Amino acid sequence: MSAPRVPNVTVAASSNRAGTVTVRATDQGMPVEIRFERGEYRYGAQALADEILRLTNRSAIAAKSRRRELLAEAGVPEEVLDRLGLPTRQAAVDELDRLDDADTGPASWTGRA
Repeated sequence: MSAPRVPNVTVAASSNRAGTVTVRATDQGMPVEIRFERGEYRYGAQALADEILRLTNRSAIAAKSRRRELLAEAGVPEEVLDRLGLPTRQAAVDELDRLDDADTGPASWTGRA
């Protein structure tokens, strides 16, 4: 029985909260598909570009985590995966949460006591 085949490129997608902008990007951070609704033009080119970059970054983090899983299933040792800089699923979730918090600010209107 052979090891699972690992694709040359791992891709993941991220969308904004409204679902009006979606970016698919590789684990190397290269966007391979960008989709957005026409209404996004109302916010201006810079805002759309910023959102595309933000979603590209999110997609790349998710793709790196998926790549780590695929390589681990193929038998690549954990220490090699760490040296490649591929995050664990939990590390990716933590990083995505950190990015969301930085992007949206505090979730509560009451502020900190």
